[in-house]
Amino acid sequence: MKTEIDHLPERQQRELARLSEILLEEFDKAIAQATKPHKRDGKVYKIILFGSYARDDWVDEPANGYQSDFDLLIVVSHEDLTDIADYWYVAEDRIARDPGIARPVNIIVHSLDEVNSALKRGEYFWTDIARDGIALYELPCHALATPMPLTPADAYRMAQEYFDRWLPSVESFVRGMRYALADGDLNKAAFDLHQATERLYICFLLVRTLYFPRSHNIKFLRSLSEDKDPRLVEAWPRDTKLDRARFERLKRAYVEARYSASYEINGADLEALAASVARLREIVVALCTERLDELKHAAE
Repeated sequence: MKTEIDHLPERQQRELARLSEILLEEFDKAIAQATKPHKRDGKVYKIILFGSYARDDWVDEPANGYQSDFDLLIVVSHEDLTDIADYWYVAEDRIARDPGIARPVNIIVHSLDEVNSALKRGEYFWTDIARDGIALYELPCHALATPMPLTPADAYRMAQEYFDRWLPSVESFVRGMRYALADGDLNKAAFDLHQATERLYICFLLVRTLYFPRSHNIKFLRSLSEDKDPRLVEAWPRDTKLDRARFERLKRAYVEARYSASYEINGADLEALAASVARLREIVVALCTERLDELKHAAE
């Protein structure tokens, strides 16, 4: 695996160094109070940069709403250490507030066993990371497994099953959003629209990569998906502050629309967001169909 990031500007290199520092510091603090040996003696084996900054096709236009995220895979010694709330929430909060980090950061955390099992199955998301990822930090003697090729027939079967499972679930939430909107329950409508968005990205990622992260953060899911196919960018207007604020309000709906008395969204926002979700669905269906045709052709 590559270890150099000298293809990036100096500012991004400093930000990545700061990220690694924060992640390791907060992990050490998080495990210090653990009682079980496998947690107290837990290790971060690797911090791997993947996605556009690893490939060198990133975009940095924050004023226009187009800015590539830093995508990081953290590989740990045990599956129990992957829980975001227990071990990584404070680090994420520090990163979000750190003035020295100027772009969004997404992290996924998996055990070495999980990653190596996925590589041995030949799952595309992981083989891409093994090929293109850059190790920002790693302990010796904990290598990633050699990726094994997934048979075309298995890849097609898995992707088709994912598509058949996840796309219908989108429709039920879109219908729920319309019923809630008609009843005047705007918060319920926002939650249902969030769920439709989340599931569209999950559907795309599973068909395209056979993986999706354990996250309800649709901004993160959007970033990962658009990194795989920029045609998805078209679904969401980003040129104005209102456009960006509406998406942020939708992102917050997963928790706040259900539990926060201060969450507010209006009918105009919901109609604009619903139009974007409808466009997202069109694009996702087209891209998934294209991908399935490719996989079917390879299988035959």
